[in-house]
Amino acid sequence: MPAGLVALALGGFGIGLTEFVIAGLLPQVARDFDVSEAAAGRLISGYALTVAVGAIAVTAATARLPRKPVLTGLVVLFVAGNMTSALAPGYRVMLLGRVVAALCHGTFFGLGSLVARRMVAPERASRAVAVMFAGLTVANVLGVPFGALIGDRWGWRATFWAITGVGVVAAAAIAVLVPGWAGRPGPGEDELTALPAQLRSLHSRQVLLTLTATALGYGGMFGAFSYIAYTFTEVTGFSDTDVAWLLVVYGSGLVVGNIAGGGAADRNRDRALLVSLAALTATLLALGLLAGSPVAAVLLTFLLGVSGFASVPGLITRVTDAAHGVPLAAAANVSASNVGNALGAWLGGAAISAGLGYTAPLYVGAGIVLAGLLTMAWAAREPGSPPLSRREPVPRR
Repeated sequence: MPAGLVALALGGFGIGLTEFVIAGLLPQVARDFDVSEAAAGRLISGYALTVAVGAIAVTAATARLPRKPVLTGLVVLFVAGNMTSALAPGYRVMLLGRVVAALCHGTFFGLGSLVARRMVAPERASRAVAVMFAGLTVANVLGVPFGALIGDRWGWRATFWAITGVGVVAAAAIAVLVPGWAGRPGPGEDELTALPAQLRSLHSRQVLLTLTATALGYGGMFGAFSYIAYTFTEVTGFSDTDVAWLLVVYGSGLVVGNIAGGGAADRNRDRALLVSLAALTATLLALGLLAGSPVAAVLLTFLLGVSGFASVPGLITRVTDAAHGVPLAAAANVSASNVGNALGAWLGGAAISAGLGYTAPLYVGAGIVLAGLLTMAWAAREPGSPPLSRREPVPRR
C-alpha cells in the first residue's frame, strides 16, 4: 500500500472526527454558550450545508492548481477551523470555526479520491479510494466516543485541540508522503481543468444518473440512521446508554462495507453498485419489520453499515470516470451525498411527525434507496456507461 494513501486516510480521519464528534458534545457546548438545543444543533446542520456548497465552490476555485499543495492547504484550513472552535469565546465564533473546517471537507475527499487512484494501477482504483475513505469510516466509529471521553474528562475544548493535533500530523504526512506526480492530471485531463470544460463534463447523462443514485443511496441510509436511536429505545427496548455501543456496531459495518465495496467495484463496478443498493434496501426493510427483536436489531444494524457504505468507492470512481476525471465531478459527488442526507432526514422526520411510528424512517429510507437502485440500473443499461477504469499508466517515483 503506498504511504501516500495512508496520509490521505489520516486526513480523512481528522475531517471525519470534526464532522461526527460534535454530536456527543452538544449538551456541553449549549451549556457553556447558554444557547438552546436547536441553536447548538446548527453546529451540525451548518457544517453539512457548508460541505454541500463548499465542495463545488472550493473545487472550482482550486481546479487549476497543483493537487498536492491544494490538499495540504485544505488540511491547514481544517486545522484553522478547529483551532477557532477550540478558542471560541462565544457561539458565533464557534459556528464560524465549524464553517471554516467544513469548507475543506468536500474538496479534500473529491480531490483526494483522484490523487489516491493515481497512486495505484487502474484495476485497483476503487480499492485505493476505499483506503482513503477508511479514515472517514474509522472516524464514524470512534468520533462520538472519542469526543465524549475527552470532553467528559477535560472539557469539549480539549476535544477540538486533539482534532487540531490530528490535522497538523495529517498535513505534514500529506506534504511528505503523497508523491507530487500523483497530484498531476492524468492523460487527457489537462484541457478539462478550466471551469467551463468541467461544467460541460457534468452535463452527461451518466454523470447525472450516478449523482442521482449517490444522493438517493446516501439519503435513504442516513435518513433512516438519523432516527435510529429512537428505533432502538422506543421499539427495540434498548436503554439510552446502549445506543453508544450500537452506534459502534453500525460504524464497524461501515468499515467492512467500505473495504468490501472497493474490492467488488474493481472487479465489476456496476454489478457491485446494484448489489450493494439492493442489499441496503432489503436491510432497511428487514430492520423495520424486525426492530422489536434485540438480536435481529443488532445484526441488521451491522449489515446496515456494511451495505450502506459498500457503494461509496464505486460511486466515486464511476462519476469521475464518466466525467473524464474532472475534479468538479468528485466534489459534486460529495455535495450530492449531503443533499441526499438532508432530504432523507427531512422525509424520515416528516414520517414520524405524521404519526407513522419510529420504524417509519426505515421504510421511507428503503423507498429512497430503491429509487437509487432503479436509477443505477438505468445508468448501467444506458449507452456510454463508463468503463471499469481508465487505462492510464502509473508513473514511478
